[in-house]
Amino acid sequence: MLQPVVRRTWAPRGKTPVHYSWDRRDRLSVISALTVSPNRRRLGLHFDIHDHNIDTDTFELFVRWLRRRIRRGIILVLDRWSVHRSGARRLTERFGSKVRIEWLPAYAPDLNPVEAVWSHTKYADLANYIPDHVDALADEVAGSLARANDNQSLLRSFSHYAQLNL
Repeated sequence: MLQPVVRRTWAPRGKTPVHYSWDRRDRLSVISALTVSPNRRRLGLHFDIHDHNIDTDTFELFVRWLRRRIRRGIILVLDRWSVHRSGARRLTERFGSKVRIEWLPAYAPDLNPVEAVWSHTKYADLANYIPDHVDALADEVAGSLARANDNQSLLRSFSHYAQLNL
């Protein structure tokens, strides 16, 4: 959202930092996937930014785009969000055994490494950031996720957060 995520920060004594922002409700939706190369064990972060809420069609398009990039059968590990459940039905009908679905337990965000990606982006890279408009926010989010994708140790920390042995 365009409202800043306010975090603690350092400032000279007597110079309390002040955020000047106004009540804005514009927002972005981001969909992402962490991938693991089966041969090299290299991690990848793929994402897409939208100016609307993610729905089943958007989810299906993202997985189809991901399939074109990966070009192998994939295993999707999904939480039980309603968009994922309806999208999984469509993907199974469309791709058959080329897309396998594994479900995370209900109400277990700590087992989902993508939740750690969002936490890092929101509370580390974009903390105290006040964008002027949605496009500036989209640029910063894309930059944060692109930098994360270039950092294998950071991507591995997301999987360690979820207690995944890769």
